[in-house]
Amino acid sequence: MILQILTLLGALGMFLYGMNLMSSGLQKTAGGRMRAILGSLTSNRFKGVLTGLGITSVIQSSSATTVMVVGFVNAGLLALEQAIGVIMGANIGTTITAWLISLLGFKADISIFAVPLMAVGFVLSLSKIEKRRNISEFIIGFSLLFLGLSLMKNSVPDLQQTPEVLSFIKTWSGFGFGSVLIFLVFGTVLTLVLQSSSATMALTLIMLNLGWLPFEMAAAMVLGENIGTTITANIAAAVANTNAKRAALAHTLFNLFGVVWALALFKPFTSLVGLIIEAMGYPNPMEIVHDTTKSLGGDASISALYGLSMLHTLFNTFNTCILIWFVPQIAKIVTWAIKSKSEEEEDVVHLKYIDAGPMGTAELAIEQAKNETIHFANILRNELGYIKSAIHATTEADFEFYRGKLVKYEEISDRIEYEIATFLNSLPQDSISEKTRAQSKALFKIIGEMESLGDSGEAVSRILSRRNEHGKRFTDKSVEKIDQMLKLLDNAYAVMIANLEKGFDGTPDVHLAVEAEVELNELRNRLREDEIRNIEEGKESYTSSFHL
Repeated sequence: MILQILTLLGALGMFLYGMNLMSSGLQKTAGGRMRAILGSLTSNRFKGVLTGLGITSVIQSSSATTVMVVGFVNAGLLALEQAIGVIMGANIGTTITAWLISLLGFKADISIFAVPLMAVGFVLSLSKIEKRRNISEFIIGFSLLFLGLSLMKNSVPDLQQTPEVLSFIKTWSGFGFGSVLIFLVFGTVLTLVLQSSSATMALTLIMLNLGWLPFEMAAAMVLGENIGTTITANIAAAVANTNAKRAALAHTLFNLFGVVWALALFKPFTSLVGLIIEAMGYPNPMEIVHDTTKSLGGDASISALYGLSMLHTLFNTFNTCILIWFVPQIAKIVTWAIKSKSEEEEDVVHLKYIDAGPMGTAELAIEQAKNETIHFANILRNELGYIKSAIHATTEADFEFYRGKLVKYEEISDRIEYEIATFLNSLPQDSISEKTRAQSKALFKIIGEMESLGDSGEAVSRILSRRNEHGKRFTDKSVEKIDQMLKLLDNAYAVMIANLEKGFDGTPDVHLAVEAEVELNELRNRLREDEIRNIEEGKESYTSSFHL
């Protein structure tokens, strides 16, 4: 019995690993295209639903789609309302998994083909072409998923030999609508433990097929799984930024509303599913005689499996059809519930685009890191204003205020560089493509250079402090020269930010960047020569010019 349970847990682990591997392979193959599709096909909530449905159907992970959507909201490429539409579509798309398992995992023993498929995957993994290696990852993941499913089916204990389990199930199935609520909670908890609604769905289908559960109890578990998967998202968003929390809360409201109406109309809803399956030519799953001592077989098995998959699909489809008309209201509710931080705290002190949970969608996280780098550049550009204010300060109090700002900016730049680097370093190298690895290395170098720019503001404040200690002041002509330099620096920042915004797939304007650097160098050299000449001619003292 203990060995059987351990085998079941191992099979479950194989199923989950296969699911993750399959999703990772698809993301690496199509990650860039998924980002492009999200950015272009979500102009309204209806297109957003179709986009979420399509992407989740392809990558087989609603969590991956949700994290990607949050990144786009943070980047300003998707409004919160558009994101809610995509999340609704992702909920429909994730039901494809149940259909795949019902159609392939029980009707035929696909595990027979899984081992030869793994051989194909191994051959492709030896290829020097990255795309083929990514496809091999998908094939091996697909094979492991169905091998795990087959092992789970074969390792589930026989209830006739375990009367205590049989008695437990019979006890909790005999409370009418109370049993529906019990199994709903069970489905929720199981999803939280496994951290995968797809794995919980697979177990529910197995228990239904083995005759452990009547159809109504399995349906209640499916409703619970929809709640469990939103709690997981909220836990991930707990340490994330405001937009991540709002997107996770919108997902929760969507599924909670669905569960409420599905419970209120439980009998009519399950009866509708039964009628649809009956119209497909199979027995009504609501009318199948339930016997916990033996598995379902033949048409009864197909009817039950198709019925549960149909219920899952209809639940999310009906829920979307109802709530899609209330997307603006949902956006207002989550915005009201989760307040924004103050502008200074949000834009300066904290990361703006990087949220929690990149590990599940490593291939898609590079977009968030890129936008965080642009945000970093804008923060450093704002520092120029404080440098100028410190130079123009006429009182000690004003100077100390701006000096404090420059010291704070140096600390902020250190922290942002560290946090972006930590985020990039957390991406598993075996889960991202070679192109994304190259982009990650480029971002490491860029943020390192930016951190040095952040240090320069604090260095300027120290020079100005020494000037004040020596009782010196800049002349009007000297201040004018410094303002010229700051103006060119601001232009150089603008060019840098524009090139960063074009991204890795755009064409940076290197000519403008070189031009900005040449202008800065020429002005610096000219001003330096002017100061040396003024000192030689006695127009300026060395101690006054030293601080320039």
